[in-house]
Amino acid sequence: MELDKIRNLSNEELKGEQNKAAEQLFRIRFQKSLGNTEGVKKMRTLKLDIARIKTVARERELAGQTATGSAPAVPAKSTRKKAKKD
Repeated sequence: MELDKIRNLSNEELKGEQNKAAEQLFRIRFQKSLGNTEGVKKMRTLKLDIARIKTVARERELAGQTATGSAPAVPAKSTRKKAKKD
């Protein structure tokens, strides 16, 4: 699925497409474990589609947070150093 088409989908349609792609990926993996290698090439496109859908969903989530003025929750890095074992 092209990125332009994904961006034009609503949030509910995004969830539906992600679920459909995940189910297809599961079925192909299952068939692969049984020795059927017909849909192996489709695995890569399904993984890319899922990643694109998740990226668009995250972009929308972050855009909603910045519109409301709340900053995204990012965990602070620990400045504590680990003790060396002798």
